[in-house]
Amino acid sequence: MQEGRLADRAYTAIVQIINEDGLATGDRLPSEARLAETFGMSRTIVREALVRLAADGITEARRGAGSYVKRRPSERLGSHVPLDHLAAALGTYEVRFVVEAEAARLAAQRRSHAQMESIEAALAGLRRALLSSEPAHDEDWVLHRSIAEATGNGAFVTIFECLRDEVMRILRAGVDISRSRPPEVIDAMMGEHDAIVDAIRAQDADGAALAMRWHLSQGRKRLMP
Repeated sequence: MQEGRLADRAYTAIVQIINEDGLATGDRLPSEARLAETFGMSRTIVREALVRLAADGITEARRGAGSYVKRRPSERLGSHVPLDHLAAALGTYEVRFVVEAEAARLAAQRRSHAQMESIEAALAGLRRALLSSEPAHDEDWVLHRSIAEATGNGAFVTIFECLRDEVMRILRAGVDISRSRPPEVIDAMMGEHDAIVDAIRAQDADGAALAMRWHLSQGRKRLMP
């Protein structure tokens, strides 16, 4: 547990270096040894933080050459997710890839007529919200939760609810950042949700899981410039 908290601190400190030193995409980060000395932590902890940063698409490791900036977190992201919560918020994606992809798969296999109607209604609500100037994170949450409910396994809903605070931060940020970009970005977000629901409607289990993973991977990318 202590190592996990230290890795979170190292993760936050590395993002601070990227932001405060004005590092651009392709710039090299200080070495593991230099970071460990700067933070007063072991290289093992720093390495764990770098692995997580790479998983979140912020840095990339180049064999024998160290770690480099891959994407800078959007400045708008900071207004929704405090820097010291960034590791936890982005870390939910690793859990969501597993939980929500399987939930979409099972929903496609098991959903009842009534559950499909609930998913369709949630999709329509999200479309109205995204195409307006109103917040859309609540509607986004309702759609994802309705898919979890359609698995018929309450454990999926329980797990999803445990992630609520961090996921809601990300959903708010994702909509805000996407609206600051060309309209095609919101169109793409809506299209990803359509693809998930289309696959569930067609009872295409593999297609639903793939569509969910694609949506989550694209959502994480949208948080970066």
